[in-house]
Amino acid sequence: MPTSHTLGALPVAPRVSRFSYAIRNIVAAAHAEEARGRTVRYLNIGDPVAFGFETPPHLVEAVAKAMRDGQNGYLPSAGIPAAREAVAAEYTRKGVAIDADRVVITQGTSEGIDLALNAVVDEGEEVLVPAPTYPLYTAVLATLGARAVFYPTDPDNDWLPDMDRLRSLVTSKTRALVVIDPNNPTGAVYPEPVRREMIALAETHGLTILADEVYGELGFDGPVPLLGSLAPEAPILSFSSLSKAWLAPGWRTGWLAAARTPRLDGVLAGVRKLADARLCSPGPMQHAVTAALKGDRSHQQRFRDALAERSRIIVDAFSAIPGGRCVPPRAAFYAMPSVPLPPGRTDEDFVLALLRETGILCVHGSGFGLAPEAGCLRIVFLADPAALTQIGREIAAFTAEYLLSA
Repeated sequence: MPTSHTLGALPVAPRVSRFSYAIRNIVAAAHAEEARGRTVRYLNIGDPVAFGFETPPHLVEAVAKAMRDGQNGYLPSAGIPAAREAVAAEYTRKGVAIDADRVVITQGTSEGIDLALNAVVDEGEEVLVPAPTYPLYTAVLATLGARAVFYPTDPDNDWLPDMDRLRSLVTSKTRALVVIDPNNPTGAVYPEPVRREMIALAETHGLTILADEVYGELGFDGPVPLLGSLAPEAPILSFSSLSKAWLAPGWRTGWLAAARTPRLDGVLAGVRKLADARLCSPGPMQHAVTAALKGDRSHQQRFRDALAERSRIIVDAFSAIPGGRCVPPRAAFYAMPSVPLPPGRTDEDFVLALLRETGILCVHGSGFGLAPEAGCLRIVFLADPAALTQIGREIAAFTAEYLLSA
């Protein structure tokens, strides 16, 4: 009988090779540098807590009280009634009147996206996804055997969608339109006319809109209206969570809210069916949803002010690099600047060389669906202003040397 040493490797499902998530994948290179003794400054993942921002105490107390009160067992798969009612009340207050039975509490926005794509899209079908995009969309679609069709956004027009190009990409296989607004990875906020055009496009072609609105409270000029407030009957699935604006990313507590149109009843039933299989999202943390949506939000203005200050530092740093540029973000804590590249080099080449030489870790723009030769990279600007200023100087110096080394 053969031993374990003589048997071959066990097969891996082919779909795993189609799955790519650049934000996390790049960390392997950072760990290799740390193993060599280098200190790495992580600017790849948008975790405010890792940079010293604190979860509001009343949310922490709500979770702790739930634990002390024995709320530690399985919960309804769609979420506890109080949390769903709080989300429904929040959407209604913002102009999207829905009932609690249109809400599913999820394991962060990411699970909401996963559930929605699984409910809406079948193998061989297509989803319109912005470029650059949040790479979870393309990763999930790849595992489904579906196709992400990128619609471009234009850095010369504040990273707004090219609507003519978007319209030209719709086919008989298109099932959904992804709208990330405020945008990760660019920090763009779409003006109302663009938003209305996107809704009209979806209505014309019978598409479900997946509205990723997790950064809606973090517009530098104040909260950004829900997409559905422009058309409450439009077929919009909206996602958000406690992770970003309420500074609790590790709690994995978010929500999916379906517009009140009966056209989404089947999709919502599909989401609920899929959610049943994972039992429930984290229990005690669900009790923080009501505390967040109905409680004190004074931390958010301070957070927005801090982000706006940090954004200016990054914009100034990249704008000062000869051949560099950075469209000013209007929300969230990401920027998508670009740097000049030597002939034949890619954005990933640049990012890896930057990591090796300086210990600064960001993510190459091609990991978000951009052309590798464009020289784009995503920066998370949550570090304190002094650190960001120093990082900007080091990137500028490295870029100059990188160009000379070609």
